[in-house]
Amino acid sequence: MKDEINITKEILEQGGIILYPTDTIWGVGCDALNEKAVKKVYRLKKRKADKACIILVDSLEMLAKYVSFIPEKAFSLIKEDFERPFTIIYPKAKNLPESVLAADGSVAVRVVKSGFSAALIKELGKPIISTSANLSGEPYPKAFIDIHEDVKSKVDKIIDPKFDSSKGHASKIVKFDESSNLEVIRE
Repeated sequence: MKDEINITKEILEQGGIILYPTDTIWGVGCDALNEKAVKKVYRLKKRKADKACIILVDSLEMLAKYVSFIPEKAFSLIKEDFERPFTIIYPKAKNLPESVLAADGSVAVRVVKSGFSAALIKELGKPIISTSANLSGEPYPKAFIDIHEDVKSKVDKIIDPKFDSSKGHASKIVKFDESSNLEVIRE
């Protein structure tokens, strides 16, 4: 896996986009801090610019670099080992390009604990974009075999499917407001 991580890291550092297994489903991603790369992901997916993507981080320390406040309730959601990981929308992002943020300045972040994507993020030292490996409006692919050729042909690197430890289900999404109230966005 180390060779695959190193090759992928170089591609991301050069502004490339990848097709990779996350801890939930296969995703299209890039260096979340590279505005040009983020825009390439949006073009590939034919996604509207006002629909923000999820970013993946590998630790609470990395999370703290990109959100202004982590509610106490978020810690328990992150630390718990649920069958389906949680993506949490935080009200105030920081140190991220505008293209990654929702119109209200919030950001959706998931702390990835294991698998290829966690190892990649750790090696890269930065968050990566995660959006399902489908064209906007189409169902998300539950497995690599379900990914449409239009997506596969437009990325700079496809991670070898042997590194797939995804669960085949999208994450649950919850949102905290500035008063730390919790709202379920996607069950």
